[in-house]
Amino acid sequence: MSADETLSSKTIDTIRTLAIDAVEKANSGHPGAPMALAPAAYTLWSRFLRYDPDRPDWPNRDRFVLSNGHASMLLYALLHLSGVKEIGKDGRPTGKPAVSLDDIKNFRQLDSKTPGHPEYRHTTGVETTTGPLGQGCGNSVGMAIAAKWKAARFNRGSDTLFDSDVYVFCSDGDMMEGVASEAASLAGHLKLSNLCWIYDNNSVTIEGHTPLAFSEDVAERFRGYGWNTLHVADAEDCEAIAHAIETFQTSDDAPTLILLDSVIGFGAPDAGTSKLHSDAMGEEAVRATKRAYGWPEDAQFLVPDGVADHFHRTMAERVKPLTERWDSMLADWRTANPDLASAYDAMESGALPDGWESDLPSFTDSDDPVATRNAGGEVLVALAQKIPTLVGGAADLAPSTKTKLDFPGAGALEADSPGGRTMHFGIREHAMGAIANGMAVSGLRPFTATFLVFSDYMRPPMRLAALMEVPTLFIFTHDSIGVGEDGPTHQPVEQIAGLRAIPNMHVFRPADAHESREAWKVAVQQSRTPSTLIFSRQKLPILDEARDHAGEGVAKGAYILADAEGGDPDLILMATGSEVSLCLDARVELAKRGVKTRVVSMPCWSLFEQQDAAYREKVLPRTVTTRLAVEAASPLGWDRYTGPDGDILAMHGFGASGPAPDVQEKFGFTVDHVCKLASALVRQAEPA
Repeated sequence: MSADETLSSKTIDTIRTLAIDAVEKANSGHPGAPMALAPAAYTLWSRFLRYDPDRPDWPNRDRFVLSNGHASMLLYALLHLSGVKEIGKDGRPTGKPAVSLDDIKNFRQLDSKTPGHPEYRHTTGVETTTGPLGQGCGNSVGMAIAAKWKAARFNRGSDTLFDSDVYVFCSDGDMMEGVASEAASLAGHLKLSNLCWIYDNNSVTIEGHTPLAFSEDVAERFRGYGWNTLHVADAEDCEAIAHAIETFQTSDDAPTLILLDSVIGFGAPDAGTSKLHSDAMGEEAVRATKRAYGWPEDAQFLVPDGVADHFHRTMAERVKPLTERWDSMLADWRTANPDLASAYDAMESGALPDGWESDLPSFTDSDDPVATRNAGGEVLVALAQKIPTLVGGAADLAPSTKTKLDFPGAGALEADSPGGRTMHFGIREHAMGAIANGMAVSGLRPFTATFLVFSDYMRPPMRLAALMEVPTLFIFTHDSIGVGEDGPTHQPVEQIAGLRAIPNMHVFRPADAHESREAWKVAVQQSRTPSTLIFSRQKLPILDEARDHAGEGVAKGAYILADAEGGDPDLILMATGSEVSLCLDARVELAKRGVKTRVVSMPCWSLFEQQDAAYREKVLPRTVTTRLAVEAASPLGWDRYTGPDGDILAMHGFGASGPAPDVQEKFGFTVDHVCKLASALVRQAEPA
């Protein structure tokens, strides 16, 4: 065995033993998968992955996604041993290692850089947050789409700025999750030849062996999706793994799945069993395993001399010439393509281009009523013509959600047109969200669209978008019982409250066309916060009251839309969306009864909570405790604004099928009922 072969073998076993020792010290974690996958990971990183450890933010780098994120110690060991350098929170290199040996010793400890599952932005080298199985698979499809989109957008002639590949390690659990299947189906349809999933076929889950619940022919399924499939019968055979990756790299017509037969916990006494999935091994088993590797039994966190230098040198010597040629090509390309260079710089920085809001539509109260989905769609199209990275589509509902980018140059994104702007996600809501997140971490500004009731199918990727701090745009229409005849299966009730509960997520429910425009403006300016835009199907009046104040008001989350005349209000009516115009009509009726009423539109609670105390007091003064909130959805959360003396007109059950006006009357969303509740509150507040 040559010196390099010896070092390669030692590096593989170092990956394994670092994982063992980290899990053992933490008394928590998943040692078995890193032990099994170390040869495949080392082979991929050292021989194929175009990734410069000294420049982990190189724009044309290959992406590595650990979809089976419970195997996080595999990734941390790779980052440490290959010498990946840290990128600071300001986006600049710090000169420090991304993952030090001390970081590995602090695996799963509070505030460490090595959390239990890989977290995007938290640890340099983690391309996306994984752990919930299947999400990384979905993200990888978005990354592959983004790479091909960038190639179509920016490559010119022989100047190939973008040609990166996306590699994914995934598990039996990923293969069982529906989101991975949805994403794989779309990847096959789009012929994403730059995407390679390496499936750790170890046939073990927490409950035992996979035949307990999983007996399908995975390769046959993926061939049905339009993937190329390869099989490596021994995860210890680095040459067979390398040959499979080489075969992937020569494919230009389809994504590739490599089925890798492995033994979970390779080398351990209980190898091949569920005992090696998610528990520390115990001292005796650790000793026995290290003996099997020919490793010093008492050594902990051992990195033998030469291993780290070998791994770093192997990667750097192969990749640095690529990055140097790329830098030279970029300089020449900039000179030849100044307009494209500006677009490229905006994409890389996340900045909006100059004049991005110059052609947004305007609305007047003399216009006919318009559904906010229509108004929002007009704004989206106007924005997309100014922001070239705004790419997305609907889950087979673009005609209903009004989200087709219908203008010259914004064709469909398909296999033969990877630079298109309009995505056709198909009826795959869960994958749509995960794919969009993958596009977002790749520098695009993706948007998705479906009906609000189907946000339930998308909640996991929405939560992860918020956790990762990526500005994915989630559009939902058909926002209430105003859907009418489609009935309670399609009438969202609890969804808005659930979405508002997600930290770092802005949820907008605009009241009219003015607020719809302003909500879009706020949403696209977010750089680290995803936004949810919720629009109506039914037509709503364009509010004269919102014309002059919606800009500042939406940006602050809530504002005084119409105030009491002749002094402080007796009552505050609060609402979002379609119920705001209802409250304005009720205000007119209440004035006839001598009730001075303020109407507050609250399109985005999270933004309102970010305002200073003085502004919040101005909008909702503590001296006015007689308050009524009106929203055709769950009442959950409104009590923070109504207080103990207020009331909430909301939905306390599911909706009903019928014409929208009839449904709204059935559940009390009428001017008469609002006035009745409001009058009762005012009488209750009067001195005895």
